Amino acid sequence: MSLGKILIVDDEENIRLLYSEELKDEGYNIVTASGGEKLLELIEAETPNLVVLDIKMVDYNGLDLLRDIKAKYKDLPVILSTAYDNFKEDSKSLSADSYVIKSFDLSELKLKIALALKHKS
Repeated sequence: MSLGKILIVDDEENIRLLYSEELKDEGYNIVTASGGEKLLELIEAETPNLVVLDIKMVDYNGLDLLRDIKAKYKDLPVILSTAYDNFKEDSKSLSADSYVIKSFDLSELKLKIALALKHKS
């Protein structure tokens, strides 16, 4: 039984692979995207229960994508994932459900995902 579907949006393939493998092991279905192109269409097609969104991508600003996601899917939980903690102070990041600093230890991310999905249901 799946715990839910998670969309991982990150331009770094190794991060997408790491998150995918770890979260599949936890029992989630995983969909990935390497950037923001057609992201809203992907959300429409896949209907994820939660989005893990990178902030700094080569061609996309995750905070702008967050705004677009929340404008169309206001109840869809979004967890910002970044290597930089200074974005936490950015007012654009306030509409995110959580904020996680990238790490190879995914325990904080897994906890935030579980909490966001529990809160949503």
